[in-house]
Amino acid sequence: MNDALAALYPQHLATLRERTDTALARGGFEHLVVPAGRPITKFLDDQDYPFIVNPHFKHWLPLVDAPGSWLVYTPGEKPKLVFLQPRDYWHVVPEAPTGYWVDHFDIVVVRKAADAIAELPGLARSAVIGDQHCGLEDIVANNPPEVIDHLHYHRAFKTPYELELMREASRRGTRGHRAAERAFREGASELGIHQAYLAAVGQLDAELPYASIVGLNEHGAVLHYTNFDRSAPADSRSFLIDAGASASGYASDITRTYAGKDAGEFQALIDSVDAAEQSFVARVRAGQSYPELHVHAHHVLADVLREHGFIRMSAESAVESGVSSAFFPHGLGHGIGMQVHDVGGFQAAETGGTIAKPEGHPYLRLTRKLEAGMVVTIEPGIYFIDMLLAELKDKPFSGDIDWARVDAFRKYGGIRIEDDVVCTASEPENLTRDAFALL
Repeated sequence: MNDALAALYPQHLATLRERTDTALARGGFEHLVVPAGRPITKFLDDQDYPFIVNPHFKHWLPLVDAPGSWLVYTPGEKPKLVFLQPRDYWHVVPEAPTGYWVDHFDIVVVRKAADAIAELPGLARSAVIGDQHCGLEDIVANNPPEVIDHLHYHRAFKTPYELELMREASRRGTRGHRAAERAFREGASELGIHQAYLAAVGQLDAELPYASIVGLNEHGAVLHYTNFDRSAPADSRSFLIDAGASASGYASDITRTYAGKDAGEFQALIDSVDAAEQSFVARVRAGQSYPELHVHAHHVLADVLREHGFIRMSAESAVESGVSSAFFPHGLGHGIGMQVHDVGGFQAAETGGTIAKPEGHPYLRLTRKLEAGMVVTIEPGIYFIDMLLAELKDKPFSGDIDWARVDAFRKYGGIRIEDDVVCTASEPENLTRDAFALL
């Protein structure tokens, strides 16, 4: 894989330089300064939370564990890495940078965090992008909107180098999903399933792009269920797993739902959601409005609910009345890349602005029109959530819902199927299904 990355990286770097040149010119700045960041210390403690690198830093180079380091870019000059390699016997000291990317940078090694100041350009003329944990108390990030807006808008368009890393993240994630399914079939607890996932992926919890969702039975109805029961239930009727993996800071985001033994009707519902999901994936094409695709998904899933006997109303009535939202209460998906919910999803243009969410759909995370190079998730679902279903019972259309059938499915929790999909100039590339096929 490194040979492929080495071949693709120069073009990726050239793309970042071009984008940054334009962004800096628009903001009237001469330099880009990006801190990797530093670990955050726990309150009233002397221990740190796991370090999470600044995404603007790892966009330029595949370093995700270099706290206290800095990236400096001046148009027309070679990018510079100020790499903190402290004198430390309490922790493992980061090794000197190596790999396919190092020749593209001027690398300066410093032994103390404060020594980085001498290696940075004049900050008054610099766009400093980071949070309040830059790493040096007397350096404050200014995050100029003119620069941020341009970079975030264009970050939606992945370079071939980025796509290769996302394919690898998908391959790692699908290995974990296969191991998790085996553990479920063997009767493991939620914690045991998650441990099998981590072992197959080869990553720690802190290295994953997000906290894994591993829900058995009714827990599948909790959209962000992360409790990990230590004991297996007496009867594992259903299993929903939403878990990803990382590759040099790039994420995969994958969800699958499985039926246990003697759950034929639930399996049939899974199959219908899966077929619907694949039909939505096929619409990931240049020019497709993502909000329109989201609303289309509501109509299709409403038909699924009707075909499986949960509702007796038309798809149009189910969507207009909000019934479909009770069974499918989240967005169809989001942009993905260095962050699992990537930035710029609502941005109207490279100069800023916001594209509003469609009325009645407050949880949609992406409102842009799809273009070649974007990567999005497609993740429809049908859930049996007690709180939302209780609200439907007081509505005038309550009689159009087969409550006995709904009640019979509450024990399964819910269904979500999620793939990561690349919008291309022609057929979409399904990173997730391609990775599963390789297994």
